[in-house]
Amino acid sequence: MSGHSKWAQIKRQKGVADAKRGQLFTKLGRELTVAARDGADPTANARLRMALLRAREANMPHDTIDRAIKRGSSAGDGANYQEITYEGYGPGGTAVLVHVMTDNRNRSAAEIRSTFSRNGGNLGETGCVGWLFENKGIISVETNGHDPDELALQAIDAGAEDVQVSDDVVEIYTDVGDLESVRGRLESNNIHVADASVNMIPKTTVELDERATEQVFRLVERLEELDDVQNVFTNTEISDEVAARLVG
Repeated sequence: MSGHSKWAQIKRQKGVADAKRGQLFTKLGRELTVAARDGADPTANARLRMALLRAREANMPHDTIDRAIKRGSSAGDGANYQEITYEGYGPGGTAVLVHVMTDNRNRSAAEIRSTFSRNGGNLGETGCVGWLFENKGIISVETNGHDPDELALQAIDAGAEDVQVSDDVVEIYTDVGDLESVRGRLESNNIHVADASVNMIPKTTVELDERATEQVFRLVERLEELDDVQNVFTNTEISDEVAARLVG
C-alpha cells in the first residue's frame, strides 16, 4: 500500500492556494453532477454522499452545490459528461492513471496526450498500466498530538484492511464498500477525519532518483491543472527529502 500517503499529503498542502480554489470547485461540481445521475437523495446514493462530504470540506458554497446536484438529477448538463480513464507512462517508465470527466472527449484526449509528451511521458493504450492498480477507500487522519499507533489500532478495530502510520498522518485503507462505515466508526470515537475518498492504489511502487521523481511530480501537477481531469494516480515512490522540497 505504500507510496500513496506522501503524494496525498503534498497535494493537500499545495492545493490550499486561493488561485486553485475555483478550479477545485469546478472539479467537485462535476463529481456532484455525475454522482447525482443516480439520484439526488444522498441517503440512497453513496457516491453522492461522498461527493457532498468533499465539497463541504472544501467550503464549497451551498448554492453551488445545489446547482451541481440539480444539473445531474434533472438530466441536464450532467448528462453530457463522460467518465474516462486514460493510461500512460511517466518519466522512468512509471505508471500513470488519469481519471477524466468531460463533455468533449476529443479535446480531453488531445490535452492529455500533449501534457504527457511535454513532461517526459507518453499516453498509452487502454489496459497498459491499469492492472498495476486496485480500487481502495482511503481515510486520512491527522494525529494532532495523538499516539499514531493507538489511532491505527482504532482504525483496525473499525474495519480497516491496512494502515500506514507516520508522525503527522495515519493513512487508513479499506475495501471500497466499507469506506463509509469505517469513517463513521472513527468519527463516533471522536477521531477527526481529514479526508476520505476512493482512489486507485498501486499494488507495487517504483523508486526513481530525485530528478526523475520531481519530473513525475511535475507531470502529475500539469495533468491535474487540466479542467477535465479529476484525479491522477501514479506508482512512483517519493522520498521524504523530495516530498519536503516539493512542499516547500
